[in-house]
Amino acid sequence: MTAPAPLRVLLFPGQGAQATGMGAELFDRYPALVAEADDVLGWPVAEVCRDNPGNILLRTEYAQPALYVVEALSLLAYRDDGGPEPDRVAGHSLGEYPALFAAGVFDFATGLRLVQRRGRVMARGPSGSMAALLGLDLEQVRQLLDRLELTELDIALRNAPGQVAVAGPADALDRLVEAAFDEGIRCVRLNVSGPFHSRYMRRAADRFSRFLPLFDLAPPSLPVIANVTARPHEPGRIPDALVDQIQRTVLWEDTVGLLLDEAEAAGREAEFVELGPGRTLTGMVDRIRRARPPALSA
Repeated sequence: MTAPAPLRVLLFPGQGAQATGMGAELFDRYPALVAEADDVLGWPVAEVCRDNPGNILLRTEYAQPALYVVEALSLLAYRDDGGPEPDRVAGHSLGEYPALFAAGVFDFATGLRLVQRRGRVMARGPSGSMAALLGLDLEQVRQLLDRLELTELDIALRNAPGQVAVAGPADALDRLVEAAFDEGIRCVRLNVSGPFHSRYMRRAADRFSRFLPLFDLAPPSLPVIANVTARPHEPGRIPDALVDQIQRTVLWEDTVGLLLDEAEAAGREAEFVELGPGRTLTGMVDRIRRARPPALSA
């Protein structure tokens, strides 16, 4: 008996995956879409990605649209090269937008306009930053924050076992980094410009919520897993979920866990393909797989 086809999942990374030279193999392949992106953005996306002048890709308002363009074009190249259609799609933070594009929720230009506004409101948000605590699970991170009385910090990213990120004011993060060092805990500051996915982004989320009604979003043609629920997007709730995503925890470990559970329940292997620069999400998936208990034999 032949084995069932794998549950195929396309993954799209978020901010932090950007790198100088990303997308170089794509821009000449899709010149009409690159020109459309330039018109929407008002700056040359291929040049910014290729040369990263003045390290501009560190700035949120440039990094997010540039990543969306590269990941959307990566999707088109994957399809044009005969890649099998996925059963599910998911993206980490900003990566949720190319995932929704993959499911036909909006066209290329609409997605780019949404991402452009998202990047702008997030870049203009409050000061602060993020840090990843490595080697601790979620409950251990919460206990550490309680013990240190760092009530100003929020859980921002649940990426994988032993990889939880927090967000908040810079002085609170400084206290966390110092205390973690004293206790032998690895704590890494993230190269972001604000306390993303936390309570401090509420005003940015509110600004974004006033922009979304300008666009009609179609029902997804295949399941897209939402960051804030780790469940498939509900068609009528996509705008609300995208607003919430700016100010709430990204449940990536739960997202991958859901997909692995679905595959296991159907007697299928889960096959993940990451589209875009780097392989950050692939590493997270591997870590999540290794931490799962072995499947019970019938």
